[in-house]
Amino acid sequence: MTIDGTGFPAPPALVEHARRFHAEGGTPATPRVAATVLLLRPAGTDFEVYVIRRVAAMAFGGVYAFPGGGVDPSDSEAHLDWAGPDPATWAGRLGVTPEAARAVVCAAAREVFEEAGVLLAGPDPDTVVGDVSGDDWEAARQDLEARRRGFAGLLAERQLTLRSDLLLPWSRWITPEFEPRRFDTYFFVALLPRGQRTRDVSGEADHTMWVRPADALARARAGELTMLPPTLVTLAEVVAAAAGGAAAGGAGAGGGGLAAVARASAARDAATPVTPRLHVAEDGTPHFTLA
Repeated sequence: MTIDGTGFPAPPALVEHARRFHAEGGTPATPRVAATVLLLRPAGTDFEVYVIRRVAAMAFGGVYAFPGGGVDPSDSEAHLDWAGPDPATWAGRLGVTPEAARAVVCAAAREVFEEAGVLLAGPDPDTVVGDVSGDDWEAARQDLEARRRGFAGLLAERQLTLRSDLLLPWSRWITPEFEPRRFDTYFFVALLPRGQRTRDVSGEADHTMWVRPADALARARAGELTMLPPTLVTLAEVVAAAAGGAAAGGAGAGGGGLAAVARASAARDAATPVTPRLHVAEDGTPHFTLA
């Protein structure tokens, strides 16, 4: 499957699903607000992204994705120490109310801890906590994942501040109207904090790995990895941002790589949603356009 910033081919099963939905006058499901995080780390002169494969029994099972999930009610009720852009500033970037923006940012930080064991928080606004792989942290993570405790409570007990500045907004995707399970997902980029490491801890994943974004795209095109279009498009955008920065600033000037991706995020539109729409060309070939 070839995917770029304009669209991608429409699988026959998906086309039939869409046609049946419209023929029957189906009512679109309300999208659930969600957040997902592209966790990045340096790898020699390049960088890698962390991906997880959802277990087969789940929705989107067998598909590689980034850590993430739906916004939980506790995310909007959280009262926690906060560093970085305030919720009003986040609201402008995400195109929602300050309360909703706070919940999305909290969900992103919570999900990356639940699914990757990485905590974007620190004892003050300028530092990040170190290794959080010990047994006590793992017990806390499991309690959080099982909703036996809230994210705000966990940070408060540890006297930690949420580092919202470590999350860089990238894009927003809404599932097509004909899908029975729909999500309004905010994509963020984050650099793996120094001293921390990812861990294969999520019960929702049966395989995890670090991989160069360009390699992930090549393996997906070769049929080795299964990824949904939002994941593929986002990987391609990150690769392009890194390459564009290198071309503009030169590797010696720190122009490319992770620095370029971080700079690119500042100009990204993370408020206007991308929603794939089915389009049939004049020759009858169906494909999805990105609108």
